[in-house]
Amino acid sequence: MSELRYNLVSKEWVIIASERAKRPHDFKLRKPAETVPQFKEGCPFCPGNEGDHEEELFRIGDAKAWRTRAIYNKYPALSHKVEERHDALGPYKKISGFGVCEVIVEHPRHDMCMPLMKDEEVADVLRTYKARYQAVEKIEEIRAITVFKNHGPMAGCSQQHPHSQLVATPIVPPQARLRLENAIEYLDVTGRCLICQAVEEELKHKARIVSENADFVALVPYAAAAPFITWIVPKRHASSFDAIRDNELVSLASMLRSAIGKLYYGLGDPDYNFTIRSAPVKEKWLEALHWHVVIVPRINQPAGFEIGTGIYINASIRKD
Repeated sequence: MSELRYNLVSKEWVIIASERAKRPHDFKLRKPAETVPQFKEGCPFCPGNEGDHEEELFRIGDAKAWRTRAIYNKYPALSHKVEERHDALGPYKKISGFGVCEVIVEHPRHDMCMPLMKDEEVADVLRTYKARYQAVEKIEEIRAITVFKNHGPMAGCSQQHPHSQLVATPIVPPQARLRLENAIEYLDVTGRCLICQAVEEELKHKARIVSENADFVALVPYAAAAPFITWIVPKRHASSFDAIRDNELVSLASMLRSAIGKLYYGLGDPDYNFTIRSAPVKEKWLEALHWHVVIVPRINQPAGFEIGTGIYINASIRKD
């Protein structure tokens, strides 16, 4: 039987429509077989083609070979080369297109993906995230940093070579601001971190736990907006991703590869996004916040009801 569930983090309602759930194998996209080369001529991310981009910002590897690289996005939505400027025309406000847009090239091989990488290779990707995060947050005008990955065209990916992105903005995005305010309110009322309490509850009942190790818990949130959404949450409370310790980084690499691997092997490699939800740069000292990774498979698209109401329908098997 269907039910409406309330998301405490976003303060949004979700419909869990269990009777509309398809059998698990019906979610498989069954993508047509495709032969992907290890090296692609003209790919700006393949070794030997590095000169097609702006200067390298960071790499793991040596002068002869690299394992990961960070470079500026060749087609940025925002630019670090412009000056931040605020203007207003009556009630309308605008800021110049200042910001930072970087690409993290995850692996030298064009045909690689995270589920097929070794744990240490994924750990190198996370090390690159952290290094660039810490470098960019030092820019005075930056207020928020978002690290994310788009996999597949339905997720907004336009380049097949495995890569992630970092975008830093001079404003705190409204979604992040709302989640911050909700977390502060929850802490004020209960004295508890909302995410810490949610993880504690999930570990108690075990119904929605995907996996667990010494440092992280992977779970399906109680009011997931779509099938197979997964959170990876650190057990140690910290507001900002850049607080991750070396041993935790290795643990996260293993869990992230495993969680995406479940999509790869179980659902036929669907398109997906993942993002790291972390505190705004100037507010990461706040006790209420708890950083985590969110993985969103692009299995279905919002339709008229979702667009008209903002209430998403999750047609998956209900887990109490």
